[in-house]
Amino acid sequence: MEKACQENKKPLGMSMGQFLSLAMQFCIQLQNHHDAEERRFFPMLAKNMPMFKKEAEMPSQHKQIHKGLLKLKAYVEDCKDGEQDFLFLELKQIMDSFGQVLWQHLDEEVQNLGAENMRKYWTLRELERIPM
Repeated sequence: MEKACQENKKPLGMSMGQFLSLAMQFCIQLQNHHDAEERRFFPMLAKNMPMFKKEAEMPSQHKQIHKGLLKLKAYVEDCKDGEQDFLFLELKQIMDSFGQVLWQHLDEEVQNLGAENMRKYWTLRELERIPM
């Protein structure tokens, strides 16, 4: 979607309906991913890792991302329903409103959950007991 916004055109061979469906799939999949993390993984990780506690960085970033995601989903739905004309510039502005925090979150998630960092907070025995 980012490339389409930069080029101001949908990918070759893709209808506008398909492009909007792709955008909606992105919204749904990212929301499902965050919901699973918040329900299952963040509370478990928060026991030993302060950055996953309810009001800490990782959940706070989810809240910021969620605001932008809601705007994106509403825009895509309005375009699919014909209530609003689709504009790549509008899509880009909405995505840019939460893109920086999304990329930061992904980078920090990888760093926080990396082996070197996990060793600071968990023993191997504790990690083996974590239900996945």
